[in-house]
Amino acid sequence: MPAVPATSRGARITGWGSYLPPKILTNADLEKMVETNDQWIVERTGIRERHIGVSTVDHSYEAARFAIERSGIDPSRIDAVILATITPDRQWGSAPALQDRLGLSCGAMELNAACSGFVYGLSVAQGLIAIGARAVLLIGSDTLSRITDWTDRNTAVLFGDGAGAVVLEACDGPGEILSWDMDADGSAGEILKGELGGKIEI
Repeated sequence: MPAVPATSRGARITGWGSYLPPKILTNADLEKMVETNDQWIVERTGIRERHIGVSTVDHSYEAARFAIERSGIDPSRIDAVILATITPDRQWGSAPALQDRLGLSCGAMELNAACSGFVYGLSVAQGLIAIGARAVLLIGSDTLSRITDWTDRNTAVLFGDGAGAVVLEACDGPGEILSWDMDADGSAGEILKGELGGKIEI
């Protein structure tokens, strides 16, 4: 687990935001869609409801706006936008659309690491700050309802939509990200997967 070198500029979180779309899909709703029940879902997952949205950029925008406001940062100091998602609205880039909507002038990219995306994004943001970025806006956002198979009782109960965002700014000293540890096991890829294409409406 590599530590952040003492000679690197540190990063700290100065603002955060979150957003959940207003539409709610309850376990009772799922009982009408697939062979399952509230007790079965709650005992195995603890989940009673999930939020359903429309657009990853929409969710990201709301969470990012809150994070920027809370940080008090001058938006012109943000040097990069990282959007961690596996459900971009556009295959050719949702991060630039988000950057434009926020009125920012900086780099923008997507990072696809599924459930680990936000954690990977923190390491990438720390790296950008270590080599000179003043601030990075990091968003984790997904609209998994667009790719969920609502006829599969094993997975349909798990997923919902929403976003979380943080502003990381350069600081003196080691900052708040002290070390990082990345690993992956590609051999388990067949256990849970989503093929490209297709959309099931609910």
